[in-house]
Amino acid sequence: MKIAILSRNPNLYSTRRIYEAGLQRKHDVIILDHTKCDLIIEKRNPYIMYKGKKLDKVDAVIPRIGASVTFYGTAVVRQFEMMKVFTTIESQALIRSRDKLRSFQILSRAGLGLPKTVFTNYSRNVKEIVQSAGGAPVVVKLLEGTQGLGVVLAETDNAAESVIEAFNGLKVRVIVQEFIREALGADIRAFVVDGVVIGAMKRQAKKGEFRSNLHRGGTAQLIGLTEEEENAALKAARVMGLGICGVDMLQSKNGPLILEVNSSPGLEGIEQATGINIAKSIIRYVERHV
Repeated sequence: MKIAILSRNPNLYSTRRIYEAGLQRKHDVIILDHTKCDLIIEKRNPYIMYKGKKLDKVDAVIPRIGASVTFYGTAVVRQFEMMKVFTTIESQALIRSRDKLRSFQILSRAGLGLPKTVFTNYSRNVKEIVQSAGGAPVVVKLLEGTQGLGVVLAETDNAAESVIEAFNGLKVRVIVQEFIREALGADIRAFVVDGVVIGAMKRQAKKGEFRSNLHRGGTAQLIGLTEEEENAALKAARVMGLGICGVDMLQSKNGPLILEVNSSPGLEGIEQATGINIAKSIIRYVERHV
């Protein structure tokens, strides 16, 4: 089988691991920089040119699309779909996952637990926004932030109002969420592949930090999920339409609360924390569907 990994950097841990896993399973694996793909659209004959050559005979693609190139990356995935090529992440699911507001609306409609979230159209009544989220402390997040960037913890009402006013003044869209104190700076990532949680880790923020992202200095360890947490992760993946994803959750007194459903989750942290060969599971997912 010929498998194409869509990634801008072949040296990234996740890209390299999936590439190696594909070779070990005796597949023909190539890495394509999706930003260098040219899309040719014509009646009944869509195709892709890559570095001056027509791409053909690709059986499956594994998108690893960075947030900064979501628009073009999604267009490339859609073009492969038009060419009847199997993709582990469908274009519409990728778009949904990158829109935090849309994601929360979908998860809420499905009855999943979420931190109380407020979104407005640059409202000047910032005091009411903070109170609607439960009052300080609150977390203010950029709609398109990733890896903990663009996330601010405002510990007082005045601080929260100042942060929101600053973002509003810059015409930057944000969401405001209640701060889950009992999570103690930790969250859970459940890695879902083809409707199964194949591994989970608990990430703990470093001292003095509330963001548990490994890129922000957090640490990770293997964790066993409760039945409620596993069901929440699987349902989140299903309603978002994602065959592969990382579901980030907080442990709260009201049960698991979904923070994000990541359509391009990194492999390094969870493979090291769990000892599970996630990359092999991704390749086997492709094998089952192609």
